[in-house]
Amino acid sequence: MIQNINEVLNNHKLSLNDYENIKEILGREPNLVEIGIFSAMWSEHCSYKSSKIYLRNFPTTAPYVVQGPGENAGIIDIGNGYCAVFKMESHNHPSFIEPHAGAATGVGGILRDIFTMGARPIASLDSIRFGDITDKKERKRHKYLLSGVVAGIGDYGNCMGVPTIGGETSFEACYNGNILVNAFNLGIVKKENIFYGRAEGNKNSIIYVGSKTGRDGLGGAVMSSDSFNEDSKNLRPTVQVGDPFSEKLLLEACLEVFSKDLIIGIQDMGAAGLTSSSFEMASRASNGNVKSGMRLYLDKVPTREENMTPYELMLSESQERMLLCAKSGKEQEIIDIFKKWEVSAEIIGEVIDGGNMELYFNGDLCAEIPIAPLSDAAPVLQKKVEYPKYLDELHDFNFIPSTKSQNEIFKEIISCVDICDKSWIYNQYDSSILTNTILGSGNGDASVIRIKENGKLLALNLYCNPRYCYLDPKEGAKIAVATAGRNCATRGALPLSITDCLNFGNPNNPNVMWQFKESCEGIAEACSILNTPVVSGNVSLYNQSDNIDIYPTPSIGMVGIIDNIADFRDSAIKQKGNLLLIVGELKEEFGGSLLLKITRNQIKGIPPRINLYKEASLWKFLKDSLPFIKSAKSIKEGGAAISLAKMALFGGFGIDVEFNITKDIIFSESQSCACIEISDKDLDSINKIANKYSIPYQIVGKVGNKGANINIDSIVITQNEARELYFNSFSKLMQNGTN
Repeated sequence: MIQNINEVLNNHKLSLNDYENIKEILGREPNLVEIGIFSAMWSEHCSYKSSKIYLRNFPTTAPYVVQGPGENAGIIDIGNGYCAVFKMESHNHPSFIEPHAGAATGVGGILRDIFTMGARPIASLDSIRFGDITDKKERKRHKYLLSGVVAGIGDYGNCMGVPTIGGETSFEACYNGNILVNAFNLGIVKKENIFYGRAEGNKNSIIYVGSKTGRDGLGGAVMSSDSFNEDSKNLRPTVQVGDPFSEKLLLEACLEVFSKDLIIGIQDMGAAGLTSSSFEMASRASNGNVKSGMRLYLDKVPTREENMTPYELMLSESQERMLLCAKSGKEQEIIDIFKKWEVSAEIIGEVIDGGNMELYFNGDLCAEIPIAPLSDAAPVLQKKVEYPKYLDELHDFNFIPSTKSQNEIFKEIISCVDICDKSWIYNQYDSSILTNTILGSGNGDASVIRIKENGKLLALNLYCNPRYCYLDPKEGAKIAVATAGRNCATRGALPLSITDCLNFGNPNNPNVMWQFKESCEGIAEACSILNTPVVSGNVSLYNQSDNIDIYPTPSIGMVGIIDNIADFRDSAIKQKGNLLLIVGELKEEFGGSLLLKITRNQIKGIPPRINLYKEASLWKFLKDSLPFIKSAKSIKEGGAAISLAKMALFGGFGIDVEFNITKDIIFSESQSCACIEISDKDLDSINKIANKYSIPYQIVGKVGNKGANINIDSIVITQNEARELYFNSFSKLMQNGTN
């Protein structure tokens, strides 16, 4: 019997009610190994106990969806027998504690989620968020955190030979004590070669492959289900240590095994390590009265440290490890392939009937747990939900135009950390390896890759505006889905589906759970109307430091398809004399805008409203107008003025634009709007398509000479000055620590 049970339960983030449920499942008192297993599997990170009641409402199906939520990653059919496999995961807490290792192992983990499904990873993106790097008190710390995270992402991805082709970076004071690091990856697989995380067939062998097990990462899943405080510096031992070269060998060995049809299923040892992989593989295989179980011999697990205990072996989160279920008689062939790639492979157990997990160590039964009840009895919590009263004060706001000129405002916005070019970051990533990248980081809106196997292109974008989500979580979440889709649509893509990474504060705070509920409702509504089902995702709660919660940050990863290279469009202006159009309706909507943040240091008001049906019509308009569009850019942070200026900078052309509206509207962030460049001869065709979809538009200007000034209303700025402000401000900040 465990001594000091209350202390043990507290250390494992289990309640007395949880303990009584465990005893009922087992029919006896649990031992420490079993406590550790239940703790990991019932953690927020693994069981989604506070969030699953809201996640169930997401639309997850479509004719092209092959695999929705519930597996290692989502899968969609992209034609000609090929599928895209993709997912986004968080590694927030580890990256705050140890930025390089935390970010690197976040990349390693998401790559394994993809190639576990049988796919070769071909493109990574990241969504990273830090505190107020312009604040003198926070600058030193967040420069250190940003530098470590970027180096970790770059080092791991570059060593793996997987290009990092895009993402997003933002800076808000709410992340001062809790940064966010969300990693996205997409891979390609033949439809008939997809593998799932299942272990079935009595007596079939369970094989451990990959790096040896150490004590690094112990308690990682449980740690990720807690908030930060002044003692968080002591959590470094819970951060995993990655080795991308080992993972590269593991990837190639796994893909060779997949090609020879030697296994039944495979599972990454991610959060909770051997515990989650073994229990999930067995539970997925159980069907009706046929219940698969597993017997593991833990003393056969390869280790790199001496005297490791069953508790440590089951809960270690050492990286670059997989668990697979072999087809009968294929064990030696599997082992030989891994040996050829210099990857460890050991038979450590077998599938058994009966539905139990039996763990042996040196001949002794050290734990026995019924698999289905552990999963079925995982707590489903309906945390208290309460509308935050502070929103009433924030919403009670009247916009007062800035006394600054358009020129002054423009220069402040184009050079601010939220808008300016982040080449200091993305130049540390290899974006061209594999030779699939059509459009990578730094070119506005979505990134685009070529799928050599079927001749199509995919547009990929990550997006969320945390300020909108703070002021109105439901509207902010709808805008996140819509904007991620619009960023793909301006590339010529048809947006197909999303993955998400839902980053929120402490779920024990009723205001946070209200934010989560509202955000989930917004995502569900947007995905239903826009026909972009959720196929995978992740929830990261307890993003809180010293009782300060982050803004709700439901990051959305959108994948869209472009049928052929002729339909691809970028955001760089193409030719002198072409017309510049604003498609959609600009309104006086400044709540949560960058204009307010930059000119008044305020995050207030009601964010822009979005009509999702109009958004869907805009996507259709952009698709039908492709033969006439020369370049296109979504309107978002900074408004139409910033979008037009970026198009001019990307193309190197001057522009002459006249809005004939109030001076601040050019910085309004009205939704369902885009800028397009067309030839004047195609205006009639554009007009017909706009009428077909009831899309308003206005001609706002023309393209000038190469290298000429950027003129937008009263904004007059030379190409050289605009380029200096946009392309060099961030690198100067990182190098010199000044604005």
